[in-house]
Amino acid sequence: MTTITETPISAKAVEIDRISKVFGRGRAAVTAIDGMSVSVDTGDFLAIVGASGCGKSTLLSLIAGLEQPTSGAVETGDHKVAMMFQEAALFPWLTVGANIEVPMKVNKIPKAERKQRVAELLDLVRLTGFDRKRPHELSGGMRQRVALARALAQDADVLLMDEPFGALDAMTRDILHDELERIWRERKLTVMFVTHNVREAVRLGDRVVLLSSRPGRVIAEFEVEGQRPRRIDSGQIAEQAAVITDRLREEVSRHA
Repeated sequence: MTTITETPISAKAVEIDRISKVFGRGRAAVTAIDGMSVSVDTGDFLAIVGASGCGKSTLLSLIAGLEQPTSGAVETGDHKVAMMFQEAALFPWLTVGANIEVPMKVNKIPKAERKQRVAELLDLVRLTGFDRKRPHELSGGMRQRVALARALAQDADVLLMDEPFGALDAMTRDILHDELERIWRERKLTVMFVTHNVREAVRLGDRVVLLSSRPGRVIAEFEVEGQRPRRIDSGQIAEQAAVITDRLREEVSRHA
């Protein structure tokens, strides 16, 4: 009798092992990341905070394969990775639907399937009926929803987010927090979310990783307490964010 063994899905979505990244050579060399190790379980929502220039964006670029580490290793196994940036970076001459289709065209998905998936993704990000609009006709929050749909169109299960809501007003950002949390749950995603906003990190994350000033190293990790959904203006969020902010201030002062 033949026994069929099911290959288990890795519990780790991302494994970062002592990576370093140096830009330039000789006296002009700049070390952005130095010996950083981070482990992210499948399904986790990991928030990353740190001072400007600490290597947060570089870290995401290394995980996405846009940059290669100088030393160390980044492992994502069989997981597919997509990245979302602070700017929506939509093609202004394309409609919303066509922007979302771009990664599907690259992957040579048939036209009929593309159209169906665009409709599904627009429904997921709550933009049904906007497929023929162009980016200039949308608000900033709506453009970020389109950018999120385009990232999800890559069928990724690991979503890297580089300050995606940093340029939005507080109310729009708060609404998109709720939407992102909903999509994270529905799609069973693993999310790595970079932000300067400590309260945002605590509002969204299961865990918050704090990076040192350049070169970036992991100096602390914080488990976020409290049931979801959370409110960014709640006392519990404020209390936990204050602890992380104090630690961040110590780090910034040490390198001032």
